[in-house]
Amino acid sequence: MNAVIQKYDNRAEQLNTLLCVGLDADPLRIPARFASEQHPQFAFNRWVIDQTAAYAAAFKPNIAFYEGRGTDGLHELKMTVEYLREHHPDVMTICDAKRADISTTNDGYVRAIFDLLGFDAVTLNPYLGGEALRPFLDRQDKVSILLCRTSNPGSGEIQSLTVEGKPVWKIIAERVRDRWNTHGNCMLVMGATYPDELREVRSVVGDMTLLVPGIGTQGGSVEQTVQLGRNRAGRGLIINASRGIIFADDPAEAARQLRDAINACR
Repeated sequence: MNAVIQKYDNRAEQLNTLLCVGLDADPLRIPARFASEQHPQFAFNRWVIDQTAAYAAAFKPNIAFYEGRGTDGLHELKMTVEYLREHHPDVMTICDAKRADISTTNDGYVRAIFDLLGFDAVTLNPYLGGEALRPFLDRQDKVSILLCRTSNPGSGEIQSLTVEGKPVWKIIAERVRDRWNTHGNCMLVMGATYPDELREVRSVVGDMTLLVPGIGTQGGSVEQTVQLGRNRAGRGLIINASRGIIFADDPAEAARQLRDAINACR
């Protein structure tokens, strides 16, 4: 098994959790006590990590919140990943970047996300096809997480289009299963807001792990996500929550409650 997937499974089993905390450190929402710090996003992230690590099997920063601050933001993103690697080396780190470009450009993205920033995994847009994705897919030590059925309301505009009798999202799932996962290092993004598709994708990809956004503020159901999305081992899910945890008055309690709600449905 891929080392990163094994790391996630081990922590999920040891901590009895399928929770991923999204470190979407929006500079406009960071509490004032962190805004005055030399490295405000890192200071906020470090606090959230310390509060929630006991309940999380993964952490997922969305790179947009850091790129928007230029070199300072990217530096603090790197500081965040280094902090996780130093203090929680067994936790999975996911860069939510949704990268998509031609293969030679993706070489640069691979170096930046995996080697410079040090992430275990990255989200990718499959629109350019397997040839373009190859620099990511060839990194057998890392994980590529392909967008399949995303949680946003407008996702069906493209993802639900029918091609030769199948919706695009199902074609993506089958393509990952049959062609792109040759190294066993792929996952899929499946939104909790589309439970019927989540059920069908689980039947298509077997025990493959799914990253599931859309719980909480987007309205996805914890019960449906767990019941329809878990694999034969009772895991196979990375259930992400971001704003509902990191901007809560008590992130630790918010993370614990969601962890417990997930486990109650397993």
